[in-house]
Amino acid sequence: MLVRPACLPSGRGLILALAALTGLALASGVSPAAAQGAVKAKYGDWEMRCEMPAGAAREQCALIQSIAAEDKPNVSLVVIILKTADAKARLLRVIAPLGVLIPADLGLKIDTVDVGRAGFVRCLPTGCVAEVVMEDKLLDQLKVGKNATFIIFNTPEEGVGLPLVLDGFKQGFEALP
Repeated sequence: MLVRPACLPSGRGLILALAALTGLALASGVSPAAAQGAVKAKYGDWEMRCEMPAGAAREQCALIQSIAAEDKPNVSLVVIILKTADAKARLLRVIAPLGVLIPADLGLKIDTVDVGRAGFVRCLPTGCVAEVVMEDKLLDQLKVGKNATFIIFNTPEEGVGLPLVLDGFKQGFEALP
């Protein structure tokens, strides 16, 4: 289930790396095409983007995919998958547009299985961020799944499903440094 927020060890290097990776998707809005960091590789619809955070010992990389609602192209998400700089945690971070119903959380289905919901941890001028530490079960579901659907809510009754193609996820994740 996606109910556990990301609880990470502290440390200057980790904080810098996570700030830089959030900047990958937030630097110019929620479009990864406009994000900072160089595209190192493509895996299906996923891009691996990397950058060297100030003061970091090595480059930090993330898998990124931008998705839009099929019936509402102005509603989009950026999905970011990364390993923390200390390699002790794997994060799923989703940036949703401003105006989402925060208490309804972010829903996720992989193929036809309801995986659960993740709470939003903060809103920035460019969007609201939900993130969870990926446990092995979720990681395995993403690796073998074909499609995922992220669900955001505008009202308690109105959920908007945003489809995500998982093709290339397994190869991209395994290639993350």
